[in-house]
Amino acid sequence: MIKFKKESDEVLYVDEKIPVIGTKEIGELKRLALLNQRKRVRVCTHDSPNSKLHEMFIVHTKECYVRPHKHIGKDESISVIEGVVDVVLFNNTGDICEVINLDAVSPVGLRYCRLPSSTYHMFIIRTEFLVFHECTQGPFIRNDTIFPEWAPLDGSFKQEGFIKHIESNIRSHQYGC
Repeated sequence: MIKFKKESDEVLYVDEKIPVIGTKEIGELKRLALLNQRKRVRVCTHDSPNSKLHEMFIVHTKECYVRPHKHIGKDESISVIEGVVDVVLFNNTGDICEVINLDAVSPVGLRYCRLPSSTYHMFIIRTEFLVFHECTQGPFIRNDTIFPEWAPLDGSFKQEGFIKHIESNIRSHQYGC
């Protein structure tokens, strides 16, 4: 089992010279995600928030709300290892532009997407767990992540209605910018 350094309940760093992530490590990340209030955890395989390349293995439970957001000046790539997720892309006013279904369950499912910088996106998780590998440029600067006013805060009473609205639009294909 790989050693982790804990930065917070949601953020761990690998404490090994050569990081290797396998089934045991993913199982431990799932266990930790279930214990967190926001039902998520990530292990960073890069050295620090100042690293030029950020690689993370992330676990979200189905209950996890990933508030729509965008990253200024940073593309990001997502490779699904386990689970199914709808990656929902929005324009600046909150209209759904596209939904990308990433599916590691189906033998013919898509497993990867790259999101250009400044693209508002969120996840609708379709399975008990979503396990994915994310890459982006560093350094991590909190203010480079923008949350729009039209997206409810994490834990807000409006969050559940917002998610139901998004899911309804996905089911009826009411999108396209």
